[in-house]
Amino acid sequence: MSQQKPLNLSFDPIDRAAESWRAHFGPSAAMAAVTSVMRAHQILLSQLDSLLKPYDLTFARYEALVLLTFSKTGALPLSKIGERLMVHPTSVTNTVDRLEKSGFVRRLPNPRDGRGVLAEITGAGEDVVRRATADLMAAEFGLTMYAEDELQHMFDQLRTLRVAAGDFPASVMRQDEGHGGLL
Repeated sequence: MSQQKPLNLSFDPIDRAAESWRAHFGPSAAMAAVTSVMRAHQILLSQLDSLLKPYDLTFARYEALVLLTFSKTGALPLSKIGERLMVHPTSVTNTVDRLEKSGFVRRLPNPRDGRGVLAEITGAGEDVVRRATADLMAAEFGLTMYAEDELQHMFDQLRTLRVAAGDFPASVMRQDEGHGGLL
């Protein structure tokens, strides 16, 4: 998998920053955790975008295509895309613009809303989703270093943060018998 150039540092800069933080400000666990999450985001986005570049996609555009693939009709209002992907309407417009230029989606008038617009996936879009998904799955979305149970634990830990941020209420989390608790 193509990825950004390794830093090859002789020390962990986040751990070093945490030591300095403790000396200057006090407890550093939250700072170290958030800094690690932000660095992980950079690493993963770079890896995923590299995998998707041959398809003329970024991860953001790939997510939009997958969302359209999952919809009943292959089309969704732009507002619904933004809501589901949790992004600003301007980002949705830019994403759909790029997908349309690549021939992966087309815009249609929304029959339920005279002013609204639908984005509909094209045959080329469906094909590129299939091929790109195969590559992402083969690369395990850049997370090959983790076992399945570690990935589930990571998801559970980050889901707690998303619930606390108000993405959705804890009451809608499903009961998963395999984990014996709310997920």
